[in-house]
Amino acid sequence: MRGKIYFASDFHFGIPDYGSSLERERKLVGWLEEVSKDAAEIYLMGDLFDFWFEYRTVIPKGFTRFLGKLAEITDAGIPVHLFRGNHDIWAFDYLRKELGLELHRDPEIRVWNGKRFYLAHGDGLGDGDKGYKFLKKVFEFPLNQWLYRWLHPDIGSAMGLYFSGRSKYAHIAREKRDADSINIPTRRLYQYSLQILKKDPGIDYFIFGHHHFPTHLTVGEHAEFFLIGDWITNFSYVVFDGREVELKYYT
Repeated sequence: MRGKIYFASDFHFGIPDYGSSLERERKLVGWLEEVSKDAAEIYLMGDLFDFWFEYRTVIPKGFTRFLGKLAEITDAGIPVHLFRGNHDIWAFDYLRKELGLELHRDPEIRVWNGKRFYLAHGDGLGDGDKGYKFLKKVFEFPLNQWLYRWLHPDIGSAMGLYFSGRSKYAHIAREKRDADSINIPTRRLYQYSLQILKKDPGIDYFIFGHHHFPTHLTVGEHAEFFLIGDWITNFSYVVFDGREVELKYYT
């Protein structure tokens, strides 16, 4: 393995307003500039934007610095992967064709230096959460996507950003309020990882986005469990240097 593997997640560009979103975007571009100097691959583990819908000839306005930097990195020959999350579930082929990103939706296993990594955004995994799983099927149903395209882009984007933003900031506020009482081993993704280990005990690392509290724990007898965190309040990321995996923060 030449170079490092980097993981970042949950940028939610577009909220809460243009100015603060742009400030975070510039910070992320700075991070991408730094890590691209020694990166073998970069994995963006979902929710790049708080709302993203690709019409056939229109994409959401903004994010020029971020998208340009991604194109620059892939043009330099560094693979960039996107595990689509629940906020960019409607990313189709624009990011692949124009920026060279490799798109993923389902969990996947990667092997580097003999270490096995289980990668996923994290939404809808594990038992329970039936309400979201139903909505996910509704959002992914091709007929519903086709119908949404008939909304004028100004209306569709404004409506999507309004509802996704309200939901996300309520979720972040709830996580901050409950931060001291969060018991990660009881949470769905940790329990899901235990279930996966029963089927495949050879996994060494689980790396998820979706939840916004950066976490590093042992799961099972030997595996390590990472929640990457976010780029709203934590500016955290995970890196594998070929020997060990670390959770770090960008300042």
